[in-house]
Amino acid sequence: MAYVGRFAPSPTGPLHAGSVLAALGSWLDARAHQGRWQVRIEDVDRPRCPPGTDKLILAQLDALGLRPDAPPSWQSQREALYEQALQRLIAAGLAYPCACTRKELAAAQSQRERHGELVYPGTCRPENGGLRGRPARAWRFRVPAGVVHWQDRRLGPQQQDVAQAVGDFVLKRADGLWAYQLAVVVDDAEQGISDVVRGEDLADNTPRQILLQKALGLPTPRHLHLPLVLAADGQKLSKQNGAAAFDSSEPLQALQAAAAGLSLQGLPPSATLPDWLHAATRAWAATIAPF
Repeated sequence: MAYVGRFAPSPTGPLHAGSVLAALGSWLDARAHQGRWQVRIEDVDRPRCPPGTDKLILAQLDALGLRPDAPPSWQSQREALYEQALQRLIAAGLAYPCACTRKELAAAQSQRERHGELVYPGTCRPENGGLRGRPARAWRFRVPAGVVHWQDRRLGPQQQDVAQAVGDFVLKRADGLWAYQLAVVVDDAEQGISDVVRGEDLADNTPRQILLQKALGLPTPRHLHLPLVLAADGQKLSKQNGAAAFDSSEPLQALQAAAAGLSLQGLPPSATLPDWLHAATRAWAATIAPF
């Protein structure tokens, strides 16, 4: 299988140290495997995406020398594909409408909370009474019983019982927007992504995506989840906790900091940007776990 990788930022703010690390790691993995690298702007949650941020991110990537092998794509231009996938799941009995509000779920006796996320107890499953005459708010995926096993190239063997840990998860939200899980699965398949390289905080999404891939008859990519850049309080560095945009006038400095976070050794302390990226590609190939 030919290698096709991707970097898929959400344009809720400019790239910072953590997202530069993810971008560099995905780019290096593609280059080390003589593959192709794509950029996908994940703007499916449009209210959280300030106008112009997508263009800013693309300019930042260009300043870093991380240039895709095909024109960038935008999730907001791909919604017809998500609708087709949802209809396939509905026709197969694998998706159903849900009338529950978050307040109702929080009040449910069987509710458990996981990472701040409500674990869905199956209230609106057809066998549990369905909508009970109430209007549908969202669409959920019917999670099968059983444990999902998968292999991460850095983290090793992984597993999760999605039914117990997450429950039936949302495919289309009450506000009409598409959920991340469905959009990313459809996009990865349609774009021929063979390898997903992203931050370790997203590893928890992988079992849900594997279930959707199986339900839709789509291939499951290989996975490599990268270490995170942490803020002073030990939390993941993110736009939500005030992560500063990297200085695009000093791209090599930003890349060197990302390489340190990826534990790449033996890189030249000073070099032109192309020469540094070439050396980093060799270091990645020698350091990071192969397929």
